[in-house]
Amino acid sequence: QVQLVESGGGLVQAGGSLRLSCAASGRTFSIYYMGWFRQAPGKEREFVATIMWSGGLTWYADFVKGRFTIARDIAKNTVFLQMNSLKPEDTAIYYCAARRSLSGEYEFWGQGTQVTVSS
Repeated sequence: QVQLVESGGGLVQAGGSLRLSCAASGRTFSIYYMGWFRQAPGKEREFVATIMWSGGLTWYADFVKGRFTIARDIAKNTVFLQMNSLKPEDTAIYYCAARRSLSGEYEFWGQGTQVTVSS
């Protein structure tokens, strides 16, 4: 079992920044990847970014490249999403996720944290 808890969401004006955190607990030794997903009202959940736990390789969705940065603190079992140059279209619930394999579905999910960007 892996538990994920997100924090750091809030209301920000366009062009502002926000830093999301996701703390993992439980059987964290088995995690290969941790990532961030978002879901806006009326839309499907979409991939934002992911990081390989051992090695730190990262991947990003095209719409956040150059603006968002994913990082992790191995000692604290925590992954971060630094969000800069925020746009109104970034408004969504952001979810932290983890998986135990190099490829496949994400198995563990957090409860989500709301990010609202006003214009």
